[in-house]
Amino acid sequence: MSLPEYADVYSNFDPAALEADILDGSLENGLNVCHEICDKWATDPKKVALYYEKDGGGDGVLTFAELKEQSARFANYLASQGIGKGDRVAGLLPRGPELLIVIAGTLRAGAVYQPLFTAFGSGAIEYRLERAGTKLVVTDPTNYPKLTDVKDCSPVLCIDAEKAGAGIPDFRSVLDAQKPDFEPVMIKGTDPFLQMFTSGTVGKSKGVAVPARALMAFYVYMKYAIDLRDDDTFWNVADPGWAYGLYYAVVGPLLMGHATHFNPGAFTPESTYDMIRKYKITNLAAAPTAYRLLKANDHVLPEGENLGLRVASSAGEPLNPEVVNWIKNRHYCPVMDHYGQTETGMTCCNFHALAHPVRPGSMGYSSPGHKVVALNEKNEEVGEGEVGQIAVDVKASPLFHFDGYTWGEKDPFVKGYYLTGDMAICHGDGSFSFSGRDDDIISTAGYRVGPADVESTLLEHAAVAESGVVAKPDEKRGSIIKAYVVIKGDQQPADDQVLRDELQELVRRRLSTHAFPREIEFVDELPKTPSGKIQRFVLRNRAQEEPNS
Repeated sequence: MSLPEYADVYSNFDPAALEADILDGSLENGLNVCHEICDKWATDPKKVALYYEKDGGGDGVLTFAELKEQSARFANYLASQGIGKGDRVAGLLPRGPELLIVIAGTLRAGAVYQPLFTAFGSGAIEYRLERAGTKLVVTDPTNYPKLTDVKDCSPVLCIDAEKAGAGIPDFRSVLDAQKPDFEPVMIKGTDPFLQMFTSGTVGKSKGVAVPARALMAFYVYMKYAIDLRDDDTFWNVADPGWAYGLYYAVVGPLLMGHATHFNPGAFTPESTYDMIRKYKITNLAAAPTAYRLLKANDHVLPEGENLGLRVASSAGEPLNPEVVNWIKNRHYCPVMDHYGQTETGMTCCNFHALAHPVRPGSMGYSSPGHKVVALNEKNEEVGEGEVGQIAVDVKASPLFHFDGYTWGEKDPFVKGYYLTGDMAICHGDGSFSFSGRDDDIISTAGYRVGPADVESTLLEHAAVAESGVVAKPDEKRGSIIKAYVVIKGDQQPADDQVLRDELQELVRRRLSTHAFPREIEFVDELPKTPSGKIQRFVLRNRAQEEPNS
């Protein structure tokens, strides 16, 4: 089967025709996201929305019809609590059917779903709830203890509440008491339906309110880059606590009426292959870290076994050619690299469903509906072979949906361009290759971490005077987080390792398990500018010259 040419699809892209084709509602006159990702597929009582593994063993399915009914019950509960259009409702939940019900029910009520990654500590949760004015948090007994340390915590609803403590409303009991129907609340294409947070280098994480018109861009990514087909079995390994998992493991596939898969367990090569075999996955999406770990544990896959993958996709950080070749040779399928951000979704891709030249190590071409460019320091587009900051030409990008940070934390727009803060090489043929950050964001194991968050958490320890946090190259994770720490003069520890352990545990508990510094080096002072700002680039260069631990 010959694929459509990228150039033809890109140049003839028609947003109005796409909207008419994929949405029952109207971006201008009104739509409901739960209807678009659930209700319109629920007429077939057997059509499955979710296949899921259970924590501790076993499995289950959730049909679109069941999701419609359960989301209506949850929406009725929200309404009974005075929660409605525009209000933020958070899920601090593992990957299971309840997570999908909370997302869908929130959207049915016209409210805004706010993901909370289950590895977050109480400090990270507290900041996000306070900033968003969150009206309700739904959690489970495993994660509930974190909320007890959150100051002025939002009201809580808990799955299996009796295991968490007395006086907490139980999720199932509450839903069972509600009516099984709820008329979807209509919102406009400019109204938010997701409240995300992204990492920053200065200060705290920034808010990203995703408007309903982003559904168009999500669909384009699923159709052309992921190449999700009706006969595919699709698994996006990413956690819905983050943008890639929420956008493209939940909203994207369900928008197409396609089942998605959840596995709440920790990632291991063995569990990944078991999942692929069990569900006969044909279309796989994951971060480069997952593919690197599979490659590093090549012995787990029997020689010559073909798992049946048709295509694989990667996003989060650049995918190196060695991994691309390994996937081709061991899994007998192509893997495509994709680029995007929490703010924008995926904007630059190599497309499984379109024909175009593929350059090894490249992040690809502008997604239909977007014009991605690279700019020099004067905000002029660079030429072939030159490096520039990746930017989106807003006027030339009808599917670009980012309106600015929710609380105006930063202005990333200059002369009609949205500036990503990432750098790329322009190849002159419309494609780009990622070359790094122009700031201090750390990309580790597929997660983006702002060093300021880690530094401020380390400062909570009584012994710490200052800290500088940077990325250190690591073969498996891409980068690890390294902290250079200055100890207060009167707090010199008797045992450096004991203090290291305390600091790592502090970051795990207060911030998140993926943001803790795997290496901590105690230093007498940090390099600084004359104005007193830490020169992280000096620490970065130092870390790059150090041997891997």
